Amino acid sequence: QVQLVESGGGLVEAGGSLRLSCAASGSIFSINTMGWYRQAPGKQRELVAVITSGGRTNYADSVKDRFTVSRDNAKNTVYLKMNSLKAEDTAVYYCNAYILTSWNRGADRWGQGTQVTVSS
Repeated sequence: QVQLVESGGGLVEAGGSLRLSCAASGSIFSINTMGWYRQAPGKQRELVAVITSGGRTNYADSVKDRFTVSRDNAKNTVYLKMNSLKAEDTAVYYCNAYILTSWNRGADRWGQGTQVTVSS
């Protein structure tokens, strides 16, 4: 079994910072792209930031220059450092990773989600 476990969400004032972590565990052969998505109440889930196994990153325009995605391949962990948080960043944040359990078998995996609430 493969699972993603997130941590680090919570309540923060506008302008503050939070750091999310997501660790993959189980029968892992390798991990391709890892990243973060979020879903606010009444809205569709949207991409926040992703990072490839080689370290290439992509960000939503709304979080560029405020959020930083990184990963530790040795720990199968992806991070999201969020600075200058705004009320509109309030959402459930989901970790995502494409995980291979063998050289020719992989699947998209999701974490359970962690709530981030920014008070204005």
